[in-house]
Amino acid sequence: MRVVSLEHLGRILSGLPKEPRIVTAGNFATPWPLLAQLDAVVPAYRLFVLNAQRGLPDRDGVVYETPFVGDGMRRHPRLRYLPARLSTVPLLFTSTCPPDVVALHTTPERSGAVSMGVEVNVLPAALEAVRGRGGLVVAQLNPRMPWTYGDGVLDVDDIDYAVEVDQALASPTLPPLDEVSAAIGERVASRVGDGATLQMGIGMVPDAVLHGLADRRGLRIWSEMFSDGVLDLARRGALEESTPITSSFVFGSSELYAWVDANPGVRVLRTERTNDPALIARNPAMTSINSALQVDLFGQANASRVSGRIYSGFGGQTDFIVGALHSRGGQAIIALRSWHPRADCSTIIPLVDEPVTSFQFSAVVTEQGTAELFGHDQFAQARNLIEQAAHPSAREELWEEAVELGLTAPAGAP
Repeated sequence: MRVVSLEHLGRILSGLPKEPRIVTAGNFATPWPLLAQLDAVVPAYRLFVLNAQRGLPDRDGVVYETPFVGDGMRRHPRLRYLPARLSTVPLLFTSTCPPDVVALHTTPERSGAVSMGVEVNVLPAALEAVRGRGGLVVAQLNPRMPWTYGDGVLDVDDIDYAVEVDQALASPTLPPLDEVSAAIGERVASRVGDGATLQMGIGMVPDAVLHGLADRRGLRIWSEMFSDGVLDLARRGALEESTPITSSFVFGSSELYAWVDANPGVRVLRTERTNDPALIARNPAMTSINSALQVDLFGQANASRVSGRIYSGFGGQTDFIVGALHSRGGQAIIALRSWHPRADCSTIIPLVDEPVTSFQFSAVVTEQGTAELFGHDQFAQARNLIEQAAHPSAREELWEEAVELGLTAPAGAP
């Protein structure tokens, strides 16, 4: 690894092949100064980022690529969405999306190594692919990046050039917990016992679930990501201390970043491991908690598209639902509001008309109640969704549609 100035790195990057593919960190680990320098000297390129936040270079010549759309790419005219389960995204780098440059955001060197810190995810696979084809690995060394153990610890010889930047990591801004989210969180938490293993996303509902688990003991975390709710559980003694928290990225406050720094109880691993359904299934009472935009009466969820346009993507939802259902004592839960406040419509619908993200989970939980799905026939599934999960104002129409869809039990049936 050769440490150079941003200007010197710019001269090196200006010699890249025509329209290179640059893979870099997303979420809240994007190396912004490094990316800005790259954008200043490369006329046209493809930018591959997972869950990109706002602030990406945006001009003619820059094409966005991603299997999971974040705020920084959503509804963008030059977006190229790549449908893929998160566990399979690394395969793209050795097939249709070979990288020419991988731009990392790491800690400074310690004893001949650096750490990718809060964002490991698909980056190790990208790094291996770019090295295999003679591409370039550059890094932004930042003393504010927490040192995390796991697959993100790299030998400095794996990096060609690096620049030094001292810049605080950004954090997500979340609205305060509302009554609906709190009610959903309480219902989901009531299904989780001592010793369970948790996977959850970020947002008000997952935070509400974690808040409701403070009195549990022996909980484990095996998740695609985790945020401040896990820190709260650790402080309340709810976690099994002998089992490391396992994740592929960390997404939260500066307090959380300080807690994970050099914490031997946290392992940040590559996606191929955290999202492997077979490895997920080995965890006891694996409980997958995800959300959706819509759930239909056949037990199908749309968590990816709105009005025909990509909103997010598969993410890790499909990986964790499969893994949880194969875990001893496991369950896969979809938690969502029964009524979409902005669209002013029911989230429980007769039949999704968007591509299906996932299907056949254990239960659907809303503030109205819990609809048990797994192990019930199609008629009971539809009935439970209408009577237990749907908003009261939508139930009459849903019953009418259920008849049309053949989802009402024959006369005389139990």
